[in-house]
Amino acid sequence: MSTYDERPWLARYDAGQPHDVAAEFPNALEMFQDSVRRHPDLPLIHYFDGTLTVREFDELTDAFACALLERGCSPGDRVALYLQNVPQFGIAMVGAWKAGCIAVSINPMNRHRELALLLADSGARVLVALRGLYESVGAAVLPDSPVELTITTSEHEYQTRSDPRALPDPIETVPTGTEDMAGLIAAHRGRRPPRVSPGPDDVAVLTYTSGTTGPPKGAMNTHGNIVFDARVWRDWIGVGADDVILGVAPMFHITGMVGHLALALLTPAPLVLTHRFEATAAVDAIREHRPTFTVGAITVFIALMNAPGASKDDFTSLRKIYSGGAPIPPSTVQAFEQQFGQRIHNVYGLTETSSATHAQPFHAESPVDELSGALSVGVPVYSTDVRIVGEDGADLPPGEEGELVISGPQVVPGYWNKLEETAHALPGGALHTGDVGYMDAAGWFYLVDRKKDQINAGGYKVWPREVEDVLYEHPAVREAAVVGVADPYRGETVKGYVSVRPGQRATPEELVAFCKERMAAYKYPREVEVLDELPKTTTGKLLRRELRAR
Repeated sequence: MSTYDERPWLARYDAGQPHDVAAEFPNALEMFQDSVRRHPDLPLIHYFDGTLTVREFDELTDAFACALLERGCSPGDRVALYLQNVPQFGIAMVGAWKAGCIAVSINPMNRHRELALLLADSGARVLVALRGLYESVGAAVLPDSPVELTITTSEHEYQTRSDPRALPDPIETVPTGTEDMAGLIAAHRGRRPPRVSPGPDDVAVLTYTSGTTGPPKGAMNTHGNIVFDARVWRDWIGVGADDVILGVAPMFHITGMVGHLALALLTPAPLVLTHRFEATAAVDAIREHRPTFTVGAITVFIALMNAPGASKDDFTSLRKIYSGGAPIPPSTVQAFEQQFGQRIHNVYGLTETSSATHAQPFHAESPVDELSGALSVGVPVYSTDVRIVGEDGADLPPGEEGELVISGPQVVPGYWNKLEETAHALPGGALHTGDVGYMDAAGWFYLVDRKKDQINAGGYKVWPREVEDVLYEHPAVREAAVVGVADPYRGETVKGYVSVRPGQRATPEELVAFCKERMAAYKYPREVEVLDELPKTTTGKLLRRELRAR
């Protein structure tokens, strides 16, 4: 058990914090409606030079909910979001909640096979997609999916044409067989849906994760989970209506969904969106909107350090910076602070914990693990219990390495329609993370390894078996094994090893291209090495550890 609450400089982080997640708001809708009552005319979303106020966002989400209900959606139906960081993501998510539905977050980098799997697993009746994604991927997948209503939209909405940096606006037509999101909202603007009041334990969104045991699973992030972790971001750092949030994390990911969007709905601090992260566009947004807070993968901050023309003066407003998803070397933190004058703070969490479980206190220096050289991931946040357990499940004392097991209001109740996987990962409601680490005597936590073979590529989780399955689809591949290897930019990247069938041949470049066509950009192997034989145990099991050692 952590001893952090015995430390005077940390004790205040639990002081006065209610353990009952419903004590402030019973659901994410009430959380947002509180902002509507308090600050209806404050800006909520900046998108290039377009702005939506809290009141306008409320009206848009009401209209979208009415459109869903008119087209036959019922409480509990799933609404899949296949979108980039555009205002429509928030409109569709909150609109789905107002209709009593469950949102399904889908990575816009997912290709045909991945999209088909997630739509089938979630049973989504509605798909909201950017038109480009629908035309390049969705249209081919939908005939064999459970989707009954497809709504398309454009990344050119909600920005004005006066901004020379705005996305180019080609002449667009609504794809046949789909409905236009803007048209649906316009037709229902001014109407309010029947009031719904989900409980804290009701599912708000399915967020897909490879977890620690295999193929993607839909983590059931509840309204209570989202409210709790939005409050953590607000209270731990002190984010309020006078702050501005820079949206560098993708909103399909739990970090962007909670640490950006839900936090904006709660505070309400305006959220700055730029369609998707690109360092030059982010620097332009920083100059224009003067954000004060952001959270993202460490690769984001490395990219900002390499953005042409980025200066220390640009970053004077951005005082509250957090990074998670991958280990952070102290040298990167030091280089960023030297270049821009601002310090990056560490945070740790998982999809199954609805964002943060550990964070570096804002005013404290994070210690460094002497063996790995990585910064501590922080101390447990409010109302969160973290144990380090051995192979036998017994608690281990400070300094000993074991698996992190987490309990708290942010932990999901399980995986969608996967009772066996839920029982395995969340026995008794405590999440067995699969991450190996230790706690020091002062209550700081450190990650040292992953229990399973999952690859962490710049904060994105990649399950080797999924990549191997794609490699096996190539007619020349006899055996395939995938491992994570060190990468100076992503922290870790994907590498494949294959042997080929007798009489066949395949070049590494051909195999990389083969995977690239079939997988999300963060998943496909950046390198493939062809071997005569892959190393195996006497029983024929592939030895990934030997491949890593190469």
